[in-house]
Amino acid sequence: MDTLQQIIFALQELEQDTTTPKNVKMKVISTLKILNENGEISFKKSKALHELEELSEDINVQSYTRTQLFNIVSLLEIV
Repeated sequence: MDTLQQIIFALQELEQDTTTPKNVKMKVISTLKILNENGEISFKKSKALHELEELSEDINVQSYTRTQLFNIVSLLEIV
């Protein structure tokens, strides 16, 4: 499985987690749409990183969810 597929899988798991708040799910869905678009990977990566970093700074995000987001951001940075 390549890195982009791992990222998409991790985002899908986060979206399907019943403990994930609705606002987080909306950003995750938005990020998934960005990554599944046709286009240059560097552009998609930049947009997705922006979405996830904005979300990870939200003080209402649970620490467990924030850790998952940091892991996904780390994977995105090596794509």
